[in-house]
Amino acid sequence: MSIAIVLATVLAASPPMIFAVLGETITEKSGVINLSLDGSILLTAMVAFVAALKTGSVLAGFAAGMVVGAAVAGVVAFASLTLHQPQVATGFVLTLLCRDLSYVLGNAYSHVPGPQVTHTPIPRLVDIPFVGPILFNQDPVVYLSIAVVIVLWAYMYKTQPGLKLQGLGERPAAAYVRGVNVNLMRYVYALIGGAMVGMAGAAFSLLVKPGWARPYGIEGTGWIALSIVIFGGWRPIRAAVGAYFFVLLQTLAGTLQSLMPGVPTQLFPTLPFPLMILTLVLVTLGNAEWLNRALTRLPDRLRLFIVRSLKALQTSPPAALGTIFEKE
Repeated sequence: MSIAIVLATVLAASPPMIFAVLGETITEKSGVINLSLDGSILLTAMVAFVAALKTGSVLAGFAAGMVVGAAVAGVVAFASLTLHQPQVATGFVLTLLCRDLSYVLGNAYSHVPGPQVTHTPIPRLVDIPFVGPILFNQDPVVYLSIAVVIVLWAYMYKTQPGLKLQGLGERPAAAYVRGVNVNLMRYVYALIGGAMVGMAGAAFSLLVKPGWARPYGIEGTGWIALSIVIFGGWRPIRAAVGAYFFVLLQTLAGTLQSLMPGVPTQLFPTLPFPLMILTLVLVTLGNAEWLNRALTRLPDRLRLFIVRSLKALQTSPPAALGTIFEKE
């Protein structure tokens, strides 16, 4: 398999992870933790497929997925911002509830053929050597996912509302003093993030894994998305790189499975998960005192290389993440 084919395959399979990771990045950047991702992605995948099947419109499917994703995130926001209940507990319970709802309500539509996103190469651009087949021989959802990464980065770091968004998660009291309605804007960004998670679910059932079944085979995706948000340091570009990296691992695992038929088939699909855990461990290792002491025994050049590499990976969450803001 050539490099171009691998990269094109990664891009084609990446929209669900991109939308989920960026949606949670927006939500957590505002100070709200939505742990319902895993169940929400399953539920929105089912709802999007059923809506597209009933209406014959893929756009209706995506719209339905976004509405349900926003509704689930709205429950998390309401429980946290209005009722002052723990965000982590609420999200975890919703994960289980959404998962069960998806399988119960979607049981009648299991293995039923339905509509899916149409492959749409971009004329002329697709003929560009090497780059064309990778970037421009895709479908509209892939193009949209790439655009969302760029737009979200520009919004967060190049616009006044984006700077206020960062203030919600870092210093909500200071944002309030400057006239920002903290809880209202947290609601808004939680709903936007939830809608993007809904797009992730719809992208699964209408593009990457067309249809619906029980089990659907994407369980655990939400937890990986949450870990990629941490790896990405709550920054859109880095988070997107983490999402592409995970999809690349999944693609390579599938390739290895075909090249090594003697190895148990259950091994390869699980490989990306421990590798992502290892990556998260490396992200947090830079703060460990025992590691810093151990590094002093190494040659200077090697020690400096390791220290700089670990510092490049280090991240820190928004200072007010998961906290409740109350007017004094």
